[in-house]
Amino acid sequence: MVIEWKDPGENEIVYKYPIEEIEWGSQLIVHEYEAAVFFRDGKAYDVFTAGRHTITTLNLPLLTRILSRIAGFDEVPFKATIIFVSLRQFQGKFGAKAQTIEYAPLYVRGEYWFKIHDPSLFVNKVVGGSNAYTTDQVNEYLRAYFNEKMITELSKYSLATVFTRLREVSFSTKNILYEAFRALGIELVDIKIESVDTDPEWRDRIFYLKAGGVGAGELLRMETMQRAAESLGKSEGAGLGAGFVLMQGLTQPYTPMTPQTPQVLCPKCGSANPVNANFCSYCGFNLREYRAGLAPNQATEMIRCPNCNTSIPKTSKFCPNCGYNLSQGGSG
Repeated sequence: MVIEWKDPGENEIVYKYPIEEIEWGSQLIVHEYEAAVFFRDGKAYDVFTAGRHTITTLNLPLLTRILSRIAGFDEVPFKATIIFVSLRQFQGKFGAKAQTIEYAPLYVRGEYWFKIHDPSLFVNKVVGGSNAYTTDQVNEYLRAYFNEKMITELSKYSLATVFTRLREVSFSTKNILYEAFRALGIELVDIKIESVDTDPEWRDRIFYLKAGGVGAGELLRMETMQRAAESLGKSEGAGLGAGFVLMQGLTQPYTPMTPQTPQVLCPKCGSANPVNANFCSYCGFNLREYRAGLAPNQATEMIRCPNCNTSIPKTSKFCPNCGYNLSQGGSG
């Protein structure tokens, strides 16, 4: 009996040998840049590298230990799945939609190159662990795994950070992905992020911030005032007094934050804010109560705006992001 992966395609990653009844004395042929893994009962055992091998109890020590519990195992064919794994380098593509810490949409796509560095771990985690016995199934699993890890990592940053410090963010993200793939027995050779984008309205914000025309806090204040005015204009019976009080609060003099402006880091998201800011302009954390000595979990309870899903203080009457009238159940 000759066991071999015949004529593998250039892009083939794995091959499951179709016969599971293996005879002692069979010839196992493993070509260059391949490995053959004996898999049984959900676990990978002995691994064979390039060469011609005669299947005996001597070169199957791990599997033999399990099979020895079966009476007469050395006289009859034994059952095992043989998984051939290519050790060549392969290319994959990724594309994902993530959200930043301020819930801004983020679209990222690119390519990555990988190769199997630990066939036993790869078969345990990917092939047998997720029933990915074909190359298409493996590629689908790895693409989903890659996207999941990238989405999780990018959600730790603000939109401004991603666009203005992309090299730093990319470096950090790549390190996380390298470690995550090594846990699967895979070496990520390289990752190339080809494009990062967001929705048009968020892209405009980044343009203004990068152009230096206004600071992040000023931009947020202007947008909040505009949306609040639109909300008040749609509300039935909204008197001039209510609108005047709101606009008066929003149009108080604002000093843009510059590198010389004293700053404080938000303990929740790490973003820089003016030292006298009452709330973080990125995540809405209550900096006033934090300065008063309250621990982060003792600060004002946060809720989600029912209109735009922004995290805001529970005591808010209007959403600082979209102007939604919270005190009147959204009628304003």
